[in-house]
Amino acid sequence: MTAINDRRQLAYAAAQATDARVNIELEAEGMTLNIGPQHPATHGTLRIIVRLDGEQVIEADPVMGYMHRGYEKLTEVRTYPQVTTLINRIDWVSSFANEVPFILAAEKLMEVEAPPRAQWIRTILFELGRIANVSMFLGDMGVQLGAVTPMFYALRDREFILNQIEAATGGRFHPNFDRIGGLKDDLPAGWIEDTRLALDKMEYFCQQVEDLVIGNEIFEQRTRGIGIIPADVGLSYGLSGANIRASGVDWDLRRDNPVGLAWDQVDWRVWTHPDGDSFARYWVRLQEVRESCHIVRQLLDGLPSGPIMAKVPRVVKVPEGEAYVACENPLGQMGYYLVSQGGLTPFRVKVRTASFSNMSITPWLLKGTYVADVITILASLYFILGDLDR
Repeated sequence: MTAINDRRQLAYAAAQATDARVNIELEAEGMTLNIGPQHPATHGTLRIIVRLDGEQVIEADPVMGYMHRGYEKLTEVRTYPQVTTLINRIDWVSSFANEVPFILAAEKLMEVEAPPRAQWIRTILFELGRIANVSMFLGDMGVQLGAVTPMFYALRDREFILNQIEAATGGRFHPNFDRIGGLKDDLPAGWIEDTRLALDKMEYFCQQVEDLVIGNEIFEQRTRGIGIIPADVGLSYGLSGANIRASGVDWDLRRDNPVGLAWDQVDWRVWTHPDGDSFARYWVRLQEVRESCHIVRQLLDGLPSGPIMAKVPRVVKVPEGEAYVACENPLGQMGYYLVSQGGLTPFRVKVRTASFSNMSITPWLLKGTYVADVITILASLYFILGDLDR
């Protein structure tokens, strides 16, 4: 009886092996999967059509334009001071930083330079906007991989930074505070000390995130070696900001072209990472939040006295000409190409946003990856849909 059972088991094993060989030889039918147009990992209304072979992506096609609001065309029917209200909302998480490159382009055409105190305050608010923006990413990246706690910490602590932006500008998300030739107002009494306390909170937040996320085995397994972008490929697609620095490219406009701001007046470093994967992009942004806190502390300590506005006509008319100014915004390079015909409104404005160029690499980057890793990669690229579609 035992011998009969053994023969049956051997026959069953042989049949299973034959079935397995047949299954391997069969070609699975491809599948088309829509990610979006509304999905948490797309950070807004974006659709990505992926073609699958089993669990593997063989083609990815991002469909953009769902949030196109025509900002570039709207600037043609707004006066220069009114334009800041529009461009605040391009990258709605970057706050004050959106206004600066446009104002600098207008000042370049008018041959106006903001007073030193205004330049330093602009830089402080710019970096506070960076901290508020990137801290949101540090929490959200965890959510995409199943870790909810970092997001709660981010929402809790970035409030301290938003409070300081609101206290100085009157606007929490959309300050509309920058002016051609300077700023709307000076800093209120007690603001500097309150900002130092807010920076203490953010530095503690960074340490908590590092303990919770960077040292987590699941997070590392889901991000290390996933979505690798070689430096030459990233540059060919126009990547900027932390996405290209995470591929080992030592390039930051704050250091390399600090137009009209005070980054060259303080001591700080540019963080890079050699791996170019999703983990590297997260790690670089974590270090950059800490570095922004370091920059703001130095600016607060050395803030010069004096006026916050240069002499500018009450009715702003920008002379005829063209100018392009780019800054290192929280998501990467953001530039404004401004064309003036000498009137009260711009003739043409072209906005170079970081998210649009950073997203251009997704067809190349997602090809050959697995479905589960698509969400990780999209989250690590960190784009805002208003910044993508304008």
